[in-house]
Amino acid sequence: MKKFATILVIGFVIFISIKLYNLYLGINEPNVNLNGNKSTYIYIPTGANYNDVTNILYKHNLIINRSSFEWVAEKKNYINHIKPGRYKIKSKMSNNALVNLLRSGKQEPINLVFNKIRTKERFAGIISNQIEADSTSILNRLNDSDYLKKYNKNKATAMSLFIPNTYELYWNTSTDKFINRMYIEYKKFWNKARLNKAKKLNMSPTDIIILASIVEEETIKNDEKPTVAGVYINRLHKNIRLQADPTVRFAIGDFEVKRILNKHLKIDNPYNTYKYNGLPPGPICIPTISSIDAVLNYKHHNYLYFCAKDDFSGYHSFAKTLKEHNKNASKYRSALNKNKIYK
Repeated sequence: MKKFATILVIGFVIFISIKLYNLYLGINEPNVNLNGNKSTYIYIPTGANYNDVTNILYKHNLIINRSSFEWVAEKKNYINHIKPGRYKIKSKMSNNALVNLLRSGKQEPINLVFNKIRTKERFAGIISNQIEADSTSILNRLNDSDYLKKYNKNKATAMSLFIPNTYELYWNTSTDKFINRMYIEYKKFWNKARLNKAKKLNMSPTDIIILASIVEEETIKNDEKPTVAGVYINRLHKNIRLQADPTVRFAIGDFEVKRILNKHLKIDNPYNTYKYNGLPPGPICIPTISSIDAVLNYKHHNYLYFCAKDDFSGYHSFAKTLKEHNKNASKYRSALNKNKIYK
């Protein structure tokens, strides 16, 4: 009987040991398979539930043993601690490590990037491809006059709120949080030095950005931007219409037009600077920082005109008089005709 009892005890101990070992394996053995990759990212939407998370994990066959994962998730009460976001999943992660990560909400930030963008629609699309906020909600906010008032913007000037750069934020950022973050960055950008330069020009930051957007569209050469800015500032000071071709392209909604014709100049649109004095109602694109600083640090000169060089180098010929400008413009038109560029 003693031997039998001993055997029973030993058997029970072995049974418990096996159960504990299997439990240990279920919790701590590798259970993530990335097919040779070291890591990947999963995106858990705002409002997702436990089933949504498992569907995301199982859709791409990331989990080797689903039952062991679900057992650990249940024991750690993950079902009541779903956190949205972008999570970095590493190869051979254990169930314990994976559930702890998802339960903690320690997501990986993204680097949101945007540069020169011409329209609100395009901007909303580019941003929505990088964060959870959808393009429709972004576009609606940019067209909401009441909402924009708290940022001292309106529908025409809304795009002046955004300074092109790379920003670190979380993927599950909402539309309102995104715009508010951009406003914080906007305030940082418009530091005391830049504000003082704008004040000397008797222009607001919004005015500077509107003019910078025209400079941005006029030249791709950063070293030429201060000279181009100087031309427009000279014209503003002399109350001469800007007569900027890019504003006409914006007015007609065709950014591919290479030749601005007389029919385009007759369009009755507040963005047509051939028809209306001063700056247009809003920026015609989101200008780069180089263009904004080019306006703030414009080159002092006596030029009132410029046109593209006939060598198609991307640079421009500048002129002080209309007579001189007409000569430059004639050379450029001849070059367009020679290359059969008629529109």
